[in-house]
Amino acid sequence: MFDIFNWFGSLLGYLLWFLYEIVRNYGVAIVLFTVIVKVLVFPFSIKQQKSMASQAKVQKKVRELQKIYANDKMKLNEETQKLYQKEGVSMTGGCLPMLIPLPILFGIYYSVIYPLRNALHIDANVVNQATQMLSKIPGVSSTFVSQYGEIEIIKHFSELRDYLTMFSADDVAKIESFSHGFTLFGLDLLATPQSSAFASMMWLIPALCLVTSLLMQFLMTKLQPGAAAAQQQQQGCMKYFFYGMSLFTAYLAFTMPGAVGFYWIIQNLLGILQSFITYKFFGQNDLVARAEAARVARRELEEAKVKELPANQQMEIRRTLEAKFAASAGKNAQKAAAKQLPAADKKGGAQPKQKAKQSRSGSDYLGQKK
Repeated sequence: MFDIFNWFGSLLGYLLWFLYEIVRNYGVAIVLFTVIVKVLVFPFSIKQQKSMASQAKVQKKVRELQKIYANDKMKLNEETQKLYQKEGVSMTGGCLPMLIPLPILFGIYYSVIYPLRNALHIDANVVNQATQMLSKIPGVSSTFVSQYGEIEIIKHFSELRDYLTMFSADDVAKIESFSHGFTLFGLDLLATPQSSAFASMMWLIPALCLVTSLLMQFLMTKLQPGAAAAQQQQQGCMKYFFYGMSLFTAYLAFTMPGAVGFYWIIQNLLGILQSFITYKFFGQNDLVARAEAARVARRELEEAKVKELPANQQMEIRRTLEAKFAASAGKNAQKAAAKQLPAADKKGGAQPKQKAKQSRSGSDYLGQKK
């Protein structure tokens, strides 16, 4: 896993170094880098928004299926999948934009903690010799942390320059230039807030990371009805999953070099801006209306492709249908008449018997009276 993210960090390091050569500040290079990545990922974000809109459109039908098949989970899943296929809804269509920032974040992390090999692309064997030398220098070995050895070289390059004879003249020039470009707004992006004094104001990085992350999650639930409805359906700790992730990212920003937390802050701010843009121009109601309009337009085009039959064929089809209708109506009338005849026969047979009975009872009555 280390090799994968380190390789990805090396790729990102080329872009970061290119931007650094232009602006000569690593913090500004991170801002430009994040903007470029956001622009490249924006089409995937629109796809995610469309996926959420299509899911919101079928939620009413899904709830109806849940009522019908409340006692049959297997049938419910089957019918739900059929509904999604019919409506063209993909439940995983919006996952990619959520997964892309993670490898980028780790790439940024590895390009920051290993700047000599990933940003400056100095030979790894030479870098290992330099970091091993640090552990032998008096006054440095006691505070040396191997994980941040390359950062220590850049931070204290002017003091360690005489010991680092393994670097070439070109490498020395790049390291010296690079060592002066990690200060932004008075904050040292190579330092970690955890090991920095309160007066250094490095604690602002994890604090802003937490605030911007919570604000982004809040706006997403408010601006996107589908996300808000999904969050209301969550129960227990899952309801607070995003808030827990915000706290976790703030903790990582507290323990990692400031450049990583600074990237996270810029990422959150651009995410907030992107949420407003997608809500303004790609809102779920607008996307649903556009999809319905596109469906109607496709239907009209399909109907326009159908050729109209000649008048004589239309008249022939009409006569055939009228004849079938008349024959069907005649058969139904005959069946109705056949059903009424037995009922009439039964009523006619009962009346003579009743009259005969009445006549007999009348003569008996008269006979008795006589």
